[in-house]
Amino acid sequence: MEDVTSSVLRNGCYVNPWTTWRELSFGSGLKFMCTRSERLPSAQELDQILPVLTPDFSAPPSSGIKVTWLGHASLLVQFDGVSILTDPIFSSFCGPASLVGHQRYRPAPCTVEELPEIHAVVISHSHYDHLDLPTVKQLNNRFGRDLRWFVPIGLKDWFTETVEEVIELDWWQANCIPSHSKVAFTFTPAQHWSGRNYFDWNKSLWGSWSIIGPNHSFFFAGDTGYCKAFEEIGRRYGPFDLAAIPIGAYKPRAVLGPQHVDPPEAVQIHLDIQAKQSVGIHWGTFQLGLEGYLAPLEDLKIALDNARLTDQDFFTLKHGETKLLAEEEDQRGE
Repeated sequence: MEDVTSSVLRNGCYVNPWTTWRELSFGSGLKFMCTRSERLPSAQELDQILPVLTPDFSAPPSSGIKVTWLGHASLLVQFDGVSILTDPIFSSFCGPASLVGHQRYRPAPCTVEELPEIHAVVISHSHYDHLDLPTVKQLNNRFGRDLRWFVPIGLKDWFTETVEEVIELDWWQANCIPSHSKVAFTFTPAQHWSGRNYFDWNKSLWGSWSIIGPNHSFFFAGDTGYCKAFEEIGRRYGPFDLAAIPIGAYKPRAVLGPQHVDPPEAVQIHLDIQAKQSVGIHWGTFQLGLEGYLAPLEDLKIALDNARLTDQDFFTLKHGETKLLAEEEDQRGE
């Protein structure tokens, strides 16, 4: 391993190894939990402002990268013969129960039964808005052993109660799908934390995914604060044809700054990993931060202007919207 940051396990729990991480104080956390989020418009207004489209699940691309946003951090990404889901959640809420979770204010654009063939799922960490047990069960019922799950180290036991094809990885470790062995799935760092209850706090790792195929590459940041790991990822695996980077749930910064990037930091990750194009995720679905529900779009535009980038370099999608990228590059290479 050259100059990269390895995961750190201390007293049975994983810790963030960067100086950019700081633990949340009890007082700050309690104040944040007791502060109400912005009141959302009516469902009719949301249908106009944030429409939910019917996804384009036609044939996978013969060239390029096809990406469909399914809400929050859930994407369907198809390239080099593989179809990949990221942190899928199709439930109406995220949390241990509906009364103690966050309700979805934009519905999922499809059901699990309406998905095309899926070869792999990548999971960034164990939080409820990124790892949803009902969705895991539905995907397993639909695809069974034909679907391989790539998860952080420490989560395999949780998955084996529900699914069979599970690969758990530490930072910088890689594996593949047997039927598509030329596409490498590498678990890479992020700055965050894990836990679904008091007893499993940071018992499993968290991270991002760098997925490298023979013709294209894709980076999934998952859920993260900003740290120097992204420069390391860029040096080792960049440039990426497409990156999925979070842009929401970032205020107040005193509470969420270490664990959730804001749009300027998301743009910096785009630059650090040398992404040719990036799509904004982790917004527009659950109210997890105190910024306005359209603030991620507004702040991203400002950040792009300041970095002299455009919405072609770093774009957002409507719920259910599909976009085909890098097709011209494939054609030029033929």
